[in-house]
Formats: sequence, C-alpha cells, structure tokens
Amino acid sequence: MNNEQQELLYEVYGKALLELAFDWLPYTPPNPPLDTIESFINKCKTNPEFSEKWGLKIGERELNDDELNIFNLLKQTFTKLITITYNDKTIESYE
Repeated sequence: MNNEQQELLYEVYGKALLELAFDWLPYTPPNPPLDTIESFINKCKTNPEFSEKWGLKIGERELNDDELNIFNLLKQTFTKLITITYNDKTIESYE
C-alpha cells in the first residue's frame, strides 16, 4: 500500500475506535474488538457488513496477464492491484 492509502486507513480506523469507545457501556466488552489496525483491515476485507458499516472498501487482486505484460515492457514489477475506497474517494496502487 502506498502512503496515501495507509493514511486513509489510519483515519478510518481512528474514527472507528472513537465511535466504538463511545458505544461501550460500563462493564460490557467492546463490540467488535479492534485490537490492531491489521485486524480492522482484515475484517474490512473479509466481512462485507463490517466494511459497509465504516464505509470502507478494500480490494486486492492479482494482475492479469495483459497487465503483467505491460508492466514488464515498462521494466516494472508488480503482482497485484490494491484499491481502497472511502467517502467516494478511490485510491489505487500496485505492488
């Protein structure tokens, strides 16, 4: 992921933590637990309802042969496309 994508993920994660903190009642466990940003990202990737709740969509896909050929011609090596969408803003990066 590029820096812009990471900054966006930290922004959304911070908002989620704040919102969940204000939802907790005394003597009740937090729901859902968000121990780390990695667990938040993984949950957004694997759980559509959770992802929708925070308005964050994270997609990863392997590049197809045509895309790989183009990057090979440009002497660049990438294997996947990462797309992050939040608040109608989409950021794509190649790894």
